[in-house]
Amino acid sequence: MENFFGANTPKLGFGLMRLPKCGDKIDIEQTKKMVDMFMDAGQTYFDTAYVYDNGDSERAAKAALVDRYPRESFTLATKLCAWMNAHNEETAKQQFYTSLERTGAGYFDYYLLHALQKGNYKLYDQYHIWDFVKEQKAKGLIKHWGFSFHATPDILDEILTAHPDAEFVQLQLNYADWENPDVTARENYEVARRHGKSIVVMEPVKGGSLANPPKAVQDILKAADPNASYASWAIRYAASLNGIITVLSGMSNVGQMADNLSYMKNFKPLDEKEQAAIRKVQEEMNGSKGIPCTACHYCTDGCPKKIPIPEIFAARNQQLIWGQLEEGKKAYEQAVAGLGSAADCIACGQCERACPQQIKAIERLGECRTAFGV
Repeated sequence: MENFFGANTPKLGFGLMRLPKCGDKIDIEQTKKMVDMFMDAGQTYFDTAYVYDNGDSERAAKAALVDRYPRESFTLATKLCAWMNAHNEETAKQQFYTSLERTGAGYFDYYLLHALQKGNYKLYDQYHIWDFVKEQKAKGLIKHWGFSFHATPDILDEILTAHPDAEFVQLQLNYADWENPDVTARENYEVARRHGKSIVVMEPVKGGSLANPPKAVQDILKAADPNASYASWAIRYAASLNGIITVLSGMSNVGQMADNLSYMKNFKPLDEKEQAAIRKVQEEMNGSKGIPCTACHYCTDGCPKKIPIPEIFAARNQQLIWGQLEEGKKAYEQAVAGLGSAADCIACGQCERACPQQIKAIERLGECRTAFGV
């Protein structure tokens, strides 16, 4: 096995971004069950962020994990977002102390500068956040630090050249985006490895879409292994890459946790036959015209018209990917009930600046407006 930072970390990470809900609140009791299942299976890596669920994700980490397990038995990662819910250097840095208070963790095993992309990465220099996290590491409040990234390989190379002491990078890597020119997954992976950086994988199931891929993809994967879940192919693909610390899965219920643990408790990389099946899937998906939205909802927080952009895109994808024209229209009508519609977009550009997938949201909303006849 290649020797790299994080090589011995269990390869399934519990992403706390899409936790189960009871109404509008996180279902703490179900989350506790999922944490127990995860820990019982020997998995240890938990990932949250200051901005997830308006802070409720970090609070859930405290209630379901930190308050119930010895601190040395798990590793906890969280993130500082200098461009969302931060207005200056002081408020940006305060996120760190707030995260410590919310989680009650005492320290963070992994701390990340959150979602660096073209329109915001220079803020982290402007606010002196790089130096700030190193100061917290010197105090013992951070064990390891790095950043999550959603931009192009030239910017990643620029950042890693300027900050060679970053210990790891969190990247969106999945088989559907490997050659996607908007996500540049393969190229970003290669830049990170060229700089000698270990990688935490995010969005291995592409916001859940690879757990229910198009029928042509399902047919290929079922022919290769009729007993494997579609999500298992996506997570094992990412975990099979070299230099991977762990692969984050944003699990939303006990069933998803059980499925993931069934093949990741004793993880085995994809063999050559399985890799060949993935290559066939990639060829099939290269012709997909779907909107590559992962439903992170970063776009909606600042939308002045309260347009449920991810839900609108999901409805349109029902038409584009599955050919479900009427079902897609009904899903659209349900999504916009009481909220802004695709026709309400004023092209302010806030959504495009926030989008980690670099989606041309204004143009896509225009397509949706036409498709749904609004």
